[in-house]
Amino acid sequence: MRSQGPCLFICVRRELTDRGFQVAWEPTFPVPCPMMSRSSCLSRQPGAEDGGHGDGALLDTASLKMSDLDAELVPLPPRYRFRDLLLGDQSFQNDDRVQVEFYVNENTFKERLKLFFIKNQRSSLRIRLFNFSLKLLTCLLYIVRVLLDDPALGIGCWGCPKQNYTFNESSSEINWAPILWVERKTALWAIQVIVAIISFLETMLLIYLSYKGNIWEQIFRVAFILEMINTLPFIITIFWPPLRNLFIPVFLNCWLAKHALENMINDFHRAILRTQSAMFNQVLILFCTLLCLVFTGTCGIQHLERAGDNLSLLTSFYFCIVTFSTVGYGDVTPKIWPSQLLVVIMICVALVVLPLQFEELVYLWMERQKSGGNYSRHRAQTEKHVILCVSSLKIDLLMDFLNEFYAHPRLQDYYVVILCPTEMDIQVRRVLQIPLWSQRVIYLQGSALKDQDLMRAKMDNGEACFILSSRNEVDRTAADHQTILRAWAVKDFAPNCPLYVQILKPENKFHVKFAEHVVCEEECKYAMLALSCICPATPTLITLLVHTSRGQEGQDSPEQWQRMYGRCSGNEVYHIRMGDSKFFREYEGKSFTYAAFHAHKKYGVCLIGLKREENKSILLNPGPRHILAASDTCFYINITKEENSAFIFKQEEKQKKKGSAGQGLYEGSSRLPVHSIIASMGTVAMDLQNTECRPAQSGGGSGGSKLALPTENGSGSRRPSIAPVLEVADSSTLLPCDLLSDQSEDEMTPSDEEGLSVAEYVKGYPPNSPYIGSSPTLCHLLPVKAPFCCLRLDKGCKHNSYEDAKAYGFKNKLIIVSAETAGNGLYNFIVPLRAYYRPRRELNPIVLLLDNKPDHHFLEAICCFPMVYYMEGSVDNLDSLLQCGIIYADNLVVVDKESTMSAEEDYMADAKTIVSVQTMFRLFPSLSITTELTHPSNMRFMQFRAKDSYSLALSRLEKRERENGSNLAFMFRLPFAAGRVFSISMLDTLLYQSFVKDYMIPITRLLLGLDTTPGSGYLCAMKITEDDLWIRTYGRLFQKLCSSSAEIPIGIYRTECHVFSSEVSVSMGDREDAREAKGPWGSRAGTGGGGSTHGRHAVGGDSAEPPLLRRKSLPWARRLSRKGARHTGKAAAEWISQQRLSLYQRSERQELSELVKNRMKHLGLPTTGYDEMNDHQNTLSYVLINPPPDTRLEPNDIVYLIRSDPLAHVASSSRSRKSSCGNKLASCSPETRDETQF
Repeated sequence: MRSQGPCLFICVRRELTDRGFQVAWEPTFPVPCPMMSRSSCLSRQPGAEDGGHGDGALLDTASLKMSDLDAELVPLPPRYRFRDLLLGDQSFQNDDRVQVEFYVNENTFKERLKLFFIKNQRSSLRIRLFNFSLKLLTCLLYIVRVLLDDPALGIGCWGCPKQNYTFNESSSEINWAPILWVERKTALWAIQVIVAIISFLETMLLIYLSYKGNIWEQIFRVAFILEMINTLPFIITIFWPPLRNLFIPVFLNCWLAKHALENMINDFHRAILRTQSAMFNQVLILFCTLLCLVFTGTCGIQHLERAGDNLSLLTSFYFCIVTFSTVGYGDVTPKIWPSQLLVVIMICVALVVLPLQFEELVYLWMERQKSGGNYSRHRAQTEKHVILCVSSLKIDLLMDFLNEFYAHPRLQDYYVVILCPTEMDIQVRRVLQIPLWSQRVIYLQGSALKDQDLMRAKMDNGEACFILSSRNEVDRTAADHQTILRAWAVKDFAPNCPLYVQILKPENKFHVKFAEHVVCEEECKYAMLALSCICPATPTLITLLVHTSRGQEGQDSPEQWQRMYGRCSGNEVYHIRMGDSKFFREYEGKSFTYAAFHAHKKYGVCLIGLKREENKSILLNPGPRHILAASDTCFYINITKEENSAFIFKQEEKQKKKGSAGQGLYEGSSRLPVHSIIASMGTVAMDLQNTECRPAQSGGGSGGSKLALPTENGSGSRRPSIAPVLEVADSSTLLPCDLLSDQSEDEMTPSDEEGLSVAEYVKGYPPNSPYIGSSPTLCHLLPVKAPFCCLRLDKGCKHNSYEDAKAYGFKNKLIIVSAETAGNGLYNFIVPLRAYYRPRRELNPIVLLLDNKPDHHFLEAICCFPMVYYMEGSVDNLDSLLQCGIIYADNLVVVDKESTMSAEEDYMADAKTIVSVQTMFRLFPSLSITTELTHPSNMRFMQFRAKDSYSLALSRLEKRERENGSNLAFMFRLPFAAGRVFSISMLDTLLYQSFVKDYMIPITRLLLGLDTTPGSGYLCAMKITEDDLWIRTYGRLFQKLCSSSAEIPIGIYRTECHVFSSEVSVSMGDREDAREAKGPWGSRAGTGGGGSTHGRHAVGGDSAEPPLLRRKSLPWARRLSRKGARHTGKAAAEWISQQRLSLYQRSERQELSELVKNRMKHLGLPTTGYDEMNDHQNTLSYVLINPPPDTRLEPNDIVYLIRSDPLAHVASSSRSRKSSCGNKLASCSPETRDETQF
């Protein structure tokens, strides 16, 4: 047996000096030598023929030179050389070095036996398996002996004459002979003796090996006593033959077999390095205990009844089962008192042992219910599953994940394993008991930092692992640190498992950059809120795009806007290879803009971007110079993906052509065809018209095709027609670089109003990034960094004496951001608003209203941006709002505060924010306020109206949509539809969708301006004015933008007039019709969408053509919010109360106005800027993503555009730029803005 301890070799060199022998110990480098015997160690001696180092592992460092190492190779050790195997190692006698071996473990015979029988897992497992087999064999031999033994044939010792015995029920005396003696065949006796000898020797050997000084502890063990009872008598019968027929209770070996089985299971789990299941062990113990009790009782009663009724083995088994099951038929009973005493003992033992084991089993079952048990390896190998790792699981987070994950058809067969360190919440437990989720969701209580828990979740077999941060923590940095450790632990345990990680703080993102997909919450949040100041309702637009929706929400509503809004919300981003697509295959070799327009016209899909096969970067609207190839991957917005669409082609009758020369495409006043989209069973059937593209006629002079002015839009004059979209780009008609040319003109000839202030800005990359991992973005910068003292808005310094926003004289409206601290994520709010593609004359001043003073690092990062200021104050303080210039602001962004996360009730975390915003909503009704909330369910309290029947009707609609299984039940809430409220938890679906659509995160980051890829476009907006209504429809607008400026529209932000209950009297229908005929819309100005850079635009009241929505919304609101018949007297009284309420509200607004003015006078601020505007609450706004081409345009519509990259074609000459500007629009004003004017 070889020792397991490592050996340490020490070279001993004998040096002969004039004083005699002196032994010098020179240790060389240690060579690990596990499992090596002493003889093998001593045989490894260097030889003289090897130059003193024949071993190759032991070198004399004193005499070895570097030249020797370079000159010759190190030879093999002696045991690997064929010469030494034949002749032996002859170099030992010629070497003067001595090898000394030290053993860590005692290398004795007893230790080696202990290693084999006890310590070694695999060998001890074999020993216990052999022991278990022996015990089972003895029990089987006992049954064979019982079946072969018949007391009626005679009873007596071995070699003695046999005596017959007959039981007499009337006699009270017991004949003990049938109990003491049995009939045992010689062959059977020989086998039992051999087995007994082996068991006895094994037991004694184990006693010897496990002896630790107390022999009595070993002797009085129950297992040792039973072993002696069942083995020693057999050994004695070898030397005393008459005792060979002596009864020996061999059936008691079943308890030893049970004990051996328990130890064998433990060794088995240790040998295969798996965590044993306590539940499995307890069930096994309980089953074995029951089996041993029944077997012991059966054999004991059968043997004792040999002196009674002589029951068979089967009859005794029947009696034990009936007795232990408490049935007790009474047909079989023991006749003599020893057997009766045994029954009493067995029942007492069962009453004591079984309840204890049942109690342990129930306890383990309850603990397993809490911890969730294990995910079986067999299921992991045959089924697919994903793992969700969270710090604490809330019901909202769980339902968002499950609804979004299982919304995709190909994920229906996946299992979701939740790994959470906390105990399952009551609401979560209730949800997971629903059959829909109980068969697909498995909850495991454990930590991702423990390999045992990761093994329970079968992380190495998982298809993906989602690691979510706890955003409800007060310290979000600590929450990120926990997420990072979880990601590291999962990557270390299962390096092939794809990771989907959610990070809160942007400075922690680079720690998990190895993950396949990472979503930084603060990056997306601030970029989205910043973009909402330029493109209104951007949070709503992105949320609808990243949510999986059926597109059936609101289809049963009588409200037209709800039906259209709900249908368009079903549009999502999909991808397909162009060569395999029916949508885009016919446009191979054509320009991107040409394919986008004609695909939208023919199929109703919106092509937004693509990805080259050789390039991994996604390009949004690469422009008309980009020629499509069959290998390109196209990204498009549609109600469903192409694979789930059925195409039904219809041939439309061709109109007769006027003239015999060419064929005109855009003749007459024909409208675009209506594309009917019918969603049913996950398949969309589209009726497609004949939309063959024909070359346009060349007009004289202008060189572009003309569109005849529709008769309903004018008298006899003609306006410029819409030019066709060219198949291949023409450099003379492209305008992707208009923005640069306009800006260059602004740089060369600044206006008199702006003077030198505009010319001072330069374009470049920000020199200081506040965190690692931020994407570089070309921005408008100051030529010289501003001093930190100049960044303070409300305090003057030696460079300027301005102390309020009025003194600065800003040309554009302010954008105010209210946040608790100046975190690194706030940097992403500034960058999109200062990007190079934003016109410099439209840059809005940014004021950061911070509760805490920003640190030096943050000021260093923002001091290079123009018109960025900060001020210490709170959003719930009126003085702070007035000092930061809220009366000169167009947008106010209220960011959720981390300190509110510690609310005792989770949903109360937004209480302070909601009340503060409601106050500002009352004080400054014309201000566009965008608010971030922690919980999406709290958005119903934004801009709350206590007596608004329409809001009550929307609440009921939301409940009905939730019952119908909608994932976006809150979408009809007016604040969300208008983009005035946002919750970052809505973007959790972005990470979930990445499992199916791995391109969603890059596309979202490109849309938000977080990433800038060369050649990729950006999101912007344009406003539709009265002069632009000659375009008429969204499809014609699509053509106009594609042909003139190569811009791709993706949706509309629409604002409509609406009358809420505070302005409507609930009276009879004829009275309402009379009021409608009077046209009250002309006396009250409507407001545009919140969040636009153009403020709120008035909606004119045309009494001749009132909005259609108004006539339908009022009865619908009354029908849903009020039940029962209304009498005339009650209606009149309610009408009077509404009038009084209106007068009260006007007096209340006057009181609030006086309060604001008094505070401004107290602070020394001029009151001229405060405008007492009417309470603009009579409008509703909503987002239409990819509306049908025949959608009519309305005034104040804001169109979302993806504009091509201005720097993609900077090499174009200035001449081509000027010519492109001339062909942009025939009736366009020379002033160019970020919003294209027609």
